[in-house]
Parts: sequence; C-alpha cells; structure tokens
Amino acid sequence: MTVVGARPQFIKAAPLGRALAAAGHEELLIHTGQHYDEAMSASFFSELQIGEPMANLEVGGSPGPERIRAMLDGLLAFIETRKPDAVVVLGDTDSTLAGALAASLSATPLAHVEAGLRSFDRRMPEERNRVITDHCAQLLLCPSETARANLTAEGIEDGVHVVGDVMRDAMEDASARTGRELLAEFGVTVGSYVLATIHRADNTDDPLRLQAILNGLGGIDEPVVFPLHPRTGDAIEAAALRVPPNVRCVEPVGYGTLIRLAADARVVVTDSGGLQKEAYWLGTPCVTARDTTEWVETVETGWNVLVGADADFIASAARAAGPGPTHPESYGEPGAGSRCVGLLEAFRRKK
Repeated sequence: MTVVGARPQFIKAAPLGRALAAAGHEELLIHTGQHYDEAMSASFFSELQIGEPMANLEVGGSPGPERIRAMLDGLLAFIETRKPDAVVVLGDTDSTLAGALAASLSATPLAHVEAGLRSFDRRMPEERNRVITDHCAQLLLCPSETARANLTAEGIEDGVHVVGDVMRDAMEDASARTGRELLAEFGVTVGSYVLATIHRADNTDDPLRLQAILNGLGGIDEPVVFPLHPRTGDAIEAAALRVPPNVRCVEPVGYGTLIRLAADARVVVTDSGGLQKEAYWLGTPCVTARDTTEWVETVETGWNVLVGADADFIASAARAAGPGPTHPESYGEPGAGSRCVGLLEAFRRKK
C-alpha cells in the first residue's frame, strides 16, 4: 500500500508505481487528499500517468492535528481490510507521518522512500515527520550516502539501503516530453528569466518574511516567472502584499512545464526541496529561500546557496548566479524505483 497526499509524493510515486507494475505486484494507492484541488492533485495523476487511487480520504483543508487523525483513521481501516505486505511512504509530509503511524499501530512493515534526510531544524514540520517516520520504518531507502550517515548517527543501521533518488526518473521523463515552445506562453526566452516557487509555511505564514522574499525577487533585473501555490496566493492577497512589477504571478503549472521552466531559466529561486534537486540535475543555479536544507550536497557542490528571507541576499545571489562547476552525481543513477522494488521483494522474502 503506497500512501500519497501532496504534489511531491505524486511525482515520486510515478516511477515507483511503474516499477511495481513491471514486476507484477499489486499496488494499493491511497490518496489522503492533503492536496485536493485540480491544479495540485488531479492534473498530476493524469500528467504523470498514475493510476486512479484506490481511495481518496479527502482530508484536505482540515487543521494539521485533525488532518493527521483523519488520515490515520482512514489508513488503519484500509490496512485492516486489505492486509498489505507493506506500507510505503514517500518524503516528509503529514501524509508520510500518518502512513508511518498507521503501519506502526497495525504492526505492518513500513518502507520509507527518501529516508535519512535531515535539515537539523526541528521547527520545520517536515523535519519532525522525517525523523519519526525513519524511527518507525523497517526498510529505509536513502537517496544518498549522506542520508545513510544521518541514520547511522541516530543508531539506525538495520534495513538501510542507498538506492538513489526516485525523482530523477520522473524528471527525465517529464523533460523529454516537454519542449521549449511553451516558453512563449510566459513571454520569456531561454536563459533570460528567473523561475521562482515559494510555498513553505515558514515563508507564507509570516507576511513580513513573504514580503521580503517578494522584494528580493523585485531586485532582480529580469522577469520572474512565479507559479503561485494556492497557499502563497492566499497569503499575498490576505496581507495585501506588494508584488514587484517584474514578478509575473501565474497559476500553478504541471510538472512537465515546471521542469522545462527550470531547465531554461538562468536561475531558480525556491523553498522547495524537490526543485533544489531538479535544478541540480538540470544544471541550473539555485537560490534557496530557507535557512537550512536537507539536500546538503547541492550546497556543498556550489549549485545552491541558502539565503533565508533576506531581500538583499536573495537579489544579490540571484544576480550573481551563473554556470556552476561540474558537480559529482550525489543522488545515484536513474532506476531508483526498480531498486526500491527489488529491496521490497527481498524484505518480503525474509519475512
């Protein structure tokens, strides 16, 4: 049983689901409904060619604790009815945490895809979700050696494997299917614009912080294409924040469009974990509007710089960004989905 609920998990679930199907396994895909509107959910299932979920728990919009309780109740009911060989969770959202707790409470084996990531900032709900999930899991599928080392430092060594990053396959597939002709829709040309995405609660729930990020984008002497996450759009409107004239707010875009925009941008400004990696793979410099990152390799290799919500730092880092040095491959070769499936099969045989 694979538990998904938010846009990043749909992307990660696509290559994993294809690998499970190719190996002849039945995947029970459960959507918690954490992301629930068309632009953030249904369109992704269609674009990524993910089969219809077995169920949608429709918990979106509830406050955090209530949402997790509703997810947990729904997931426990499906585990009791279907008795899956394992529960698979991906990433670090509330849906990840709910899946981990449901597996633990039902004594069902738990596999965590993207295990071992750490930003070491426990203020972030994503960090708390990662840590709890890893300590519940029996099979920990890491994207990098750094992630494995983080688990070792926490005393977790059994069931730990480095498989690479499942998002790599999804990204390469999307990149191959999406051409540069779509840039005209946004009025930009290759290498002459900035792509920005901001959605994390730390940034959107604090009007002063969000305005500072917008001001930083305004200090870049290029058009900024800014697909608005619903949370971000609502926050800008509620606080009547000023959007600089060079910042072009657009509706949320599909995954293929986002990858094409990232590939052809001069620089990316984001607080997304996934887009940090995708920029790294695409060779596009990245400026991250956070104080910490779980994807430390992108910073260590010079492709990413952390700027927090400092307007001047955001603008100067984006203006200075250029082609970086050739970087080593930190997140493995393509095919992580198939490697995950092989380890799930081996785990089941041992049980």
